[in-house]
Amino acid sequence: MGTTPNTALRAARNARLMSQDDLARALREAGCASATKRLVQRWEAGRTVNPRPSHARALEKVMGLPIETLGFGAVMAGRSLSGPDGSQHVESAIGNIDPARRTAAPSGRTRLPGSYAGVWLSRYEYYSSGRDATFTAAHYAVVLQHDDRLTVRSLPGSSPSSLEMDLSVDGNVCTGTWSEITAPGGYYRGARYHGSIQLLIELTGTRMAGKWVGFGKDFEVNTGPWELVLQDSSTSKATVDTYNRAPDGT
Repeated sequence: MGTTPNTALRAARNARLMSQDDLARALREAGCASATKRLVQRWEAGRTVNPRPSHARALEKVMGLPIETLGFGAVMAGRSLSGPDGSQHVESAIGNIDPARRTAAPSGRTRLPGSYAGVWLSRYEYYSSGRDATFTAAHYAVVLQHDDRLTVRSLPGSSPSSLEMDLSVDGNVCTGTWSEITAPGGYYRGARYHGSIQLLIELTGTRMAGKWVGFGKDFEVNTGPWELVLQDSSTSKATVDTYNRAPDGT
């Protein structure tokens, strides 16, 4: 039986602009003396599904994310996303939640109020002064949640450019930063752009929409609309594989 590559871990590593050697080195610096490039390769190839506890702790420290969201399997019933002190602080199983508090996701899954992990479609508009036209950029991205912090990392197969956002949630408002490295062979030739973003979360919890702001190549301040639309509330390897492609219509 073949193995399934761990595209979630690879996407998280790529989003941080780390090579496999870089990740192994960071894990050693985090106290995991046995971490090597070969070990990272085994993880990303799917040959090791359940890492050792010491490896898992180092991965969480380096990536700043719970191990469950890095492609090593779904969260088990009774085990929540661990906080910085290892405590468990969210409800343990969806089946124990009052049905009145559940929200239906587009995928048909049940999601908890205030839970935004999953695969989302990111779309934003920008004006290109060099081409005197407005364009839309689209990526499928994995949203991972740790308390009130969201990390958004585009899937490498969804676009030649790589996108990331780091957001904090306050009620129905998301505020944070974005950065994008454009396609090496595209119009902007691998340039890095970054700025701020604020999004309003719809009551369904399945769409966020707002505005971005950032500097252009001539250091003028630009802004435009940005939205995230939930596609699937799962972050499993199978789901990530499904969306590791260009969005329809792009």
